[in-house]
Amino acid sequence: MPVRHMKESSEQHLVIKTHMQNSMNQPQKHHKTTQNGKGTPPQTLQEGSNTKPQNQTSPPAKNRGRRRGRGGRKSDQGDACMRPSSRPCTVAHKPVLNPTGDLLANASKGLIENGKNVCEMEMGSGFPTSSKSLSLAPRPGYGQVGTKCIVKANHFLAELPDKDLNHYDVTITPEVASRTMNRAIMAELVRLYKESDLGMRLPAYDGRKSLYTAGELPFARKEFIIKLIDEEDGINGPKRGREYKVVIKFVARANMYHLGQFLAGKRADAPQEALQILDIALRELSSKRYCPVGRSFFSPDIRAPQRLGDGLESWCGFYQSIRPTQMGLSLNIDMASAAFIEPLPVIEFVAQLLGKDILSRPLSDSDRVKIKKGLRGVKVEVTHRGSVRRKYRVSGLTSQPTRELVFPVDDNSTMKSVIEYFQEMYGFTIQHSHLPCLQVGNQKKANYLPMEACKIVEGQRYTKRLNERQITALLRVTCQRPRDRENDILQTVQHNAYNQDPYAKEFGIKISEKLASVEARILPAPWLKYHETGKEKDCLPQVGQWNMMNKKMINGMTVSRWACINFSRSVQDSVARGFCNELAQMCQVSGMEFNSEPVIPIYNARPEHVEKALKHVYHASTNRAKAKELELLLAILPDNNGSLYGDLKRICETDLGIISQCCLSKHVFKISKQYLANLSLKINVKMGGRNTVLLDAISCRIPLVSDIPTIIFGADVTHPENGEDSSPSIAAVVASQDWPEVTKYAGLVCAQAHRQELIQDLYKTWQDPVRGAVSGGMIRDLLISFRKATGQKPLRIIFYRDGVSEGQFYQVLLYELDAIRKACASLEPNYQPPVTFIVVQKRHHTRLFANNHRDRNSTDKSGNILPGTVVDSKICHPTEFDFYLCSHAGIQMVLIPRDVMSSAKMTLVAIVISPTILDRLNFLSRTLNLGTSRPAHYHVLWDENNFTADGIQSLTNNLCYTYARCTRSVSVVPPAYYAHLAAFRARFYMEPVMQENGSAGSGAGHGTKGTRKGESGVRPLPALKENQALLALPWPCSASDGYGGAQRVNFSNDM
Repeated sequence: MPVRHMKESSEQHLVIKTHMQNSMNQPQKHHKTTQNGKGTPPQTLQEGSNTKPQNQTSPPAKNRGRRRGRGGRKSDQGDACMRPSSRPCTVAHKPVLNPTGDLLANASKGLIENGKNVCEMEMGSGFPTSSKSLSLAPRPGYGQVGTKCIVKANHFLAELPDKDLNHYDVTITPEVASRTMNRAIMAELVRLYKESDLGMRLPAYDGRKSLYTAGELPFARKEFIIKLIDEEDGINGPKRGREYKVVIKFVARANMYHLGQFLAGKRADAPQEALQILDIALRELSSKRYCPVGRSFFSPDIRAPQRLGDGLESWCGFYQSIRPTQMGLSLNIDMASAAFIEPLPVIEFVAQLLGKDILSRPLSDSDRVKIKKGLRGVKVEVTHRGSVRRKYRVSGLTSQPTRELVFPVDDNSTMKSVIEYFQEMYGFTIQHSHLPCLQVGNQKKANYLPMEACKIVEGQRYTKRLNERQITALLRVTCQRPRDRENDILQTVQHNAYNQDPYAKEFGIKISEKLASVEARILPAPWLKYHETGKEKDCLPQVGQWNMMNKKMINGMTVSRWACINFSRSVQDSVARGFCNELAQMCQVSGMEFNSEPVIPIYNARPEHVEKALKHVYHASTNRAKAKELELLLAILPDNNGSLYGDLKRICETDLGIISQCCLSKHVFKISKQYLANLSLKINVKMGGRNTVLLDAISCRIPLVSDIPTIIFGADVTHPENGEDSSPSIAAVVASQDWPEVTKYAGLVCAQAHRQELIQDLYKTWQDPVRGAVSGGMIRDLLISFRKATGQKPLRIIFYRDGVSEGQFYQVLLYELDAIRKACASLEPNYQPPVTFIVVQKRHHTRLFANNHRDRNSTDKSGNILPGTVVDSKICHPTEFDFYLCSHAGIQMVLIPRDVMSSAKMTLVAIVISPTILDRLNFLSRTLNLGTSRPAHYHVLWDENNFTADGIQSLTNNLCYTYARCTRSVSVVPPAYYAHLAAFRARFYMEPVMQENGSAGSGAGHGTKGTRKGESGVRPLPALKENQALLALPWPCSASDGYGGAQRVNFSNDM
């Protein structure tokens, strides 16, 4: 099939491919490249020609003024392309397109490690496994730019023990699935045999297969017989004993010398087993005291539980983890909260769940479905047997009321009613026989329990999605001022009394009770450039924020044909007209050309008729505008609109091809100037404009970006929530399209295998029946898009990767860096621009606090550390290139974004306020307490561009001021932020489908209407209309079709 190109535009372009026949990757040979970029890349004028390469050189660097940052360190051979350049932003020898439109050759450095080119790895059916032969980027030094200060971190110094640590394997027969039961068995073993067979050792146990000791046990292998009371038989009643055979066998001794060398920075590879032993030893006592959830511990005794509604409550707890840092071993402690099922009588729980009295009213079919869903898997205990409190797990709900239930009581099929059985057996009279019974145990042998005879067992974490009210209540509990959070952390450490912990003593671990004091620097904010016609042509943000007063967008767009549709009954026509007029004026004042009158009068519609209404407005507007397409649709939505927002976006962008801007009715009534200004920013970028750019970018003063054409990628993968076992994961990749400004981004999204973190469509090859072997994928398409948009081919790649855990570093780097290499090589021989690969982590538990909370010069108005605060010492990795950056100001009102409330995965284990949540403009109006800022953790895994610490830190901080739709610096570098939002937004494009029970389910889990599965079994995302593709930032996206091609898509997530 031929490749279809988009229409030429001065903005940006993307190659769009149709479905291909085969998505299997084919082996591909790669040309060998020079090592580590230590040489000048040859510039070829024509593919296959014999023209001699011309070296790119730069005049000596000059002082370019007070805002120039520090650049990258020089490479050993002085490659001019690797240094900041003082010449203009144009490249002396521009690459040109050959007749086929491919990028021309630029031989740059390859990826060589231990004598092997990683590009030679095959991208076949399997993924490369983690390999310690691949070394992560070492720290090039420490940053010096910025105002020095001292901050406190929630890390507590842990002294390294001098004892031998031993690992033993544990086998329990019969096998037990419950970690709690395993712990009970081993606790009984230690109680019985500590002073004899265990040689006075106090072991730490992980609840599964591993036992750890400080010093050797008197044996290499030994069997024990442990008799334990079955937990299911209750607490005070008659109990049945059960015997378990426990076999303990020596496995290995941990290398503590290796750990010491690693912490001292003399070895690069971390001894994971030694770290794991110390972590488990410190968790042992807390595992007995509290309810463990992941790396966190919760208890109703830490702080009184707060009701969340619908039978749930929040428990306070703390997160705990041993981490290797530059200051030595560190214990990271943070506060956490989670949702638990309230230990109520089942009847009371059901009444809360349904929000009505169930004792006097019959249950409807929908009530029964809701009860069954709410109670399935929940553990209950019986209350009708006096002191016997046997526990059961709910498997279902009877379809009949209790008064109609009968069951066989003997082999002769003698039937007895449930009411008679409970009366005769236990003397228990069932009062509410109109209610169904709980089914417990397995489905083959049904056991019925009346609801009124059951109570929910305490300490069960709720793992399903929370509703809006529950999230609001939980955030109200978890959101703490920095000073309060710091005090709670200190109190937790003191309460845990690690120095009195018998396991800490046994293993020789000593924990400081003081927060770590860390040297930090506050990076300067960048100057921002606005249009010359405004009163203020440039701006220096103050404390991470600024405003649009007296400024005009640097590239304001034109909106001539627009319409408004009103889905809110509470908004009258006069109110809607007034709002639209105010918005039009604000857009004009901000620098756009915006027609004051809509194409057609404001159209009122009901939310349930969204598709019909949108098509009516679209066709009516097109007819009125004499066949000219509608440029913008304003949509007024009810404050609580359910699926309306997602449905509207899906229809507008996949069916009609309309750019839309949604507004909640409460904002329409208020008509706040700030809100209108934010809307104008969003509308402008959706139309293809730019609001502001970095002044240093215009002046070509960004080190290792301005000197040669540089493309900045952002990538992320979002996974379906717990319980959606068939839903695909969504991967998104965005890339800058406007070098040297690096402000506008294009993007691609694709559906891939369930919970697959590696981005599978970065580079793909398949066999076309006409053209033969064909290359494609997200990286390749975005490189071509950059070339078409800028007239240059990228000579440097900076790749920000979001959402990767430390345990996945090697695997993600090996696979995705190899895919980048192959995508580049597929465009032309020997085209290998140097790559810097940076992982961005938000879900960590390091918090930074002001050294003196009373010093107003060291905090913002919220009490948080100042934006631009960077830390790259003491609490960072001993040898690798990482840093913490708090690029955003704390916000005085914590507001909850719509997407969290609707279809976001909100399974909460230990929720704390995410800074990315605070950054979004799409808020529900819920005013909460002040929160504590969370710095982003950046880990440079691979660096062929030879960035200095100052170079990458300043670049990252400055980019955080270029987020398109607000006048604030954001907490995560925008390309990674856009990728995250694009991946999340893509789920709106999956149409709901009917499930077996007749209810509408998430289309993301079941495919989409009108699409077919690729060979991977994952249905591709639907295509968007042509005018929705590549319009402008925030993320003009395309959806990968699962066959290496891309479908046109545009994502404008925030309303």
